[in-house]
Amino acid sequence: MTSFFRPNIDTMAGYTPGEQPKPGTPIIKLNTNENPYPPAPGAIAVLRNLDSEWLRRYPDPYANEFRQAVSEAIGVPRDWVIVGNGSDELLNVLMRACVEGDRKVAYPMPTYVLYRTLSEMQPAKVIEIPYSADFRLPTAALLQENAALTCIATPNSPSGHAVPLAELRQLAAGLTGVLAIDEAYVDFADETALPLVEEFEHVIIIRTLSKGYSLAGLRLGFGIAQPKLLAGLFKVKDSYNIDAIACHVGAAAMRDQAYKNACAQKVKEARSQLLIDLKNLSFRVWNSQANFLLAQPPQNNAEALYLALKERGILVRYFKQPGLDDKLRITIGTEEQNRLLVEALIHLV
Repeated sequence: MTSFFRPNIDTMAGYTPGEQPKPGTPIIKLNTNENPYPPAPGAIAVLRNLDSEWLRRYPDPYANEFRQAVSEAIGVPRDWVIVGNGSDELLNVLMRACVEGDRKVAYPMPTYVLYRTLSEMQPAKVIEIPYSADFRLPTAALLQENAALTCIATPNSPSGHAVPLAELRQLAAGLTGVLAIDEAYVDFADETALPLVEEFEHVIIIRTLSKGYSLAGLRLGFGIAQPKLLAGLFKVKDSYNIDAIACHVGAAAMRDQAYKNACAQKVKEARSQLLIDLKNLSFRVWNSQANFLLAQPPQNNAEALYLALKERGILVRYFKQPGLDDKLRITIGTEEQNRLLVEALIHLV
């Protein structure tokens, strides 16, 4: 039977998102790294005072209100900001603009699996370089590949480790292609790679409002790079990729950095406590600068434990792939959610 699709689409495996229970389902959801706290009050107020005119007209194609809010919050020029329908769209735009055929995409593994999916969609030549056991960045190997696009998630998922700024600077200095630094979890980290954008015209920082700002359902992300790099990306993005509601809500959230930082601090404190609780249950737990922990059960029975927790109404993330199939990735919840998780684990390990 003749296929409808390009050969690479036929052979690739699509990205598998984390389980999303129906709204109102009585479940503790610790599997997709959502923030357990509500969005900023100002963001909610925008929704409550929704102007129907926003729906009748096309939105600003550059989401300039949101770009201005990013500029003021982070201290970068507005024309150094590009806005996407989630940071995932910006990754897609980068792939479409920078790679195809023999133009390579390189990244260390394990990391965000969407990098592979987007590369295969082009298609582009994918170079996956294993992390060492201690998750040191394989800088020399990445420099040797010198790919058209190199992607580094820091803090990384699912490990939670952050790549030191000095190592990222060394990598940027040696690459001639684009270096995309994915900072989806930066709001829970100790350091940002933002200074590298000023130093290197081929570096882009990618961020999202899904994690630190509690707006995963809004689908809003942004990239920060010098205008020379952004000029090519603007050619590729959809004309009206950000809807008007997302632009206004996101701008309100971005303007309330104090609220975001307070919620992030609660997550970091809960992360420290959950790490202790899991270690007390003989889990091996990796230090994390994200809003989740990577944990290895004492009996290496991660899949069975994931299923047993699911039966008890608690969702965590299990990856059935080499190097991760004996581990669980656990999103940091509220104090109450984390307590219920630990109580369930006491009876299961």
